Amino acid sequence: MDHFQLIDGALHCEAVPLSRIVQEVGTPVYVYSRATLERHARVFREALSGLPRTHVAFAIKANPNIAVLKVLQKQGFGADIVSGGEMKRALAAGMDARDIVFSGVGKTREELSAALEAGVGQFNIELEEEGVVLAALAHAMGKTADAVLRVNPDVDAGTHAKISTGKKENKFGVPIDEAPGIFARLSSLPGLNLRGLALHIGSQIFDLGPIEAAYGKVGAVMADLRAAGHSIDRIDLGGGLGVPYERDKVPPSPADYGAMVERATRGWDVDLYFEPGRVIVGNAGVLLTRVIWVKPGAVRPFVIVDAAMNDLARPAMYDAWHDFEAVAPTGEHMEANIAGPVCESGDTFALARQIDAVKAGDLAVFRTAGAYGATMASTYNSRALVPEVLVDGGRYAIVADRIAPETIIAAERVPDFLAD
Repeated sequence: MDHFQLIDGALHCEAVPLSRIVQEVGTPVYVYSRATLERHARVFREALSGLPRTHVAFAIKANPNIAVLKVLQKQGFGADIVSGGEMKRALAAGMDARDIVFSGVGKTREELSAALEAGVGQFNIELEEEGVVLAALAHAMGKTADAVLRVNPDVDAGTHAKISTGKKENKFGVPIDEAPGIFARLSSLPGLNLRGLALHIGSQIFDLGPIEAAYGKVGAVMADLRAAGHSIDRIDLGGGLGVPYERDKVPPSPADYGAMVERATRGWDVDLYFEPGRVIVGNAGVLLTRVIWVKPGAVRPFVIVDAAMNDLARPAMYDAWHDFEAVAPTGEHMEANIAGPVCESGDTFALARQIDAVKAGDLAVFRTAGAYGATMASTYNSRALVPEVLVDGGRYAIVADRIAPETIIAAERVPDFLAD
């Protein structure tokens, strides 16, 4: 459920008509619903209520806006980060450093040192050398880093190849058959408190079977490590639960997922860590856009909107689906291609799509744009960086400004040797 509904024939976010936001902010613009964010956070937590000890760390990469993070911080969420910049965002939103999980395959020594200094609560080690470096850095600082070893279970999540992370050919984690030896060597290093294991097999997952299989593999490694005398008190189960981009394709619910986790981890006696992202923020946002032209085409018309692939990259990158709806639908429909103004054929949001009938000047939204939307935006074609708005009941606030080309140009320099 989300809080984007038609009221008196016009699309609203909670109690705010989207047309009202356009009057102040213009288009394109991302619009987020606080009520939806809070509901999704609550539903996810309730789905885990049958588990004895849990920690939920929101995957900041899905939506790093500080206002969004603040909403989730108030819901008791920590943060899953993959860069020093994301750590700064989590801290700026008021999240406790001890509730931060530092994931990612390419942490630099500078990022590791900064995270140690900040007191980050968990490091997910991706390779043995990273663990050696982390231990040395922590020991030199007089600290001990709490960490888990990320394993690659070689399980295909059945999702898009570009967001699959759990197969042996993917870059993430250590091979599962090498995990016991690596764990044993790292656990003896001063400065490192290696507490358990981590995994994450992919994103936008619709089938719980592969996740359960991966959990089973990790559970077996955990048992072997305990039999070898190692203390294991923490397992990070990652994230990846999908959302319904297409309304007729329904993923497992958080409750379904929670029941599977309860079954798969029964008897583990560990703290279970979770890293949800898309499932929390995906349906909490839309990309609001205006139709520039309806251009006749050889087969069907092109609806040209002022949002582009630099604002919402997922369709160009993954052939991803986002529902397209008129803000003030007439009840009539048309078949059209939907494209943006960027000078790329890839700047296409949909082909041969049945949509609400629209004309030049009409407002429309791309649904389910709260995850991997603004966070992946760029200024390609020297376009402005898209703004973001958060709605709270009958009020709203701009939570990220539109950054104009002039501002971006002002950060560039012409060197003296090119001066006239």
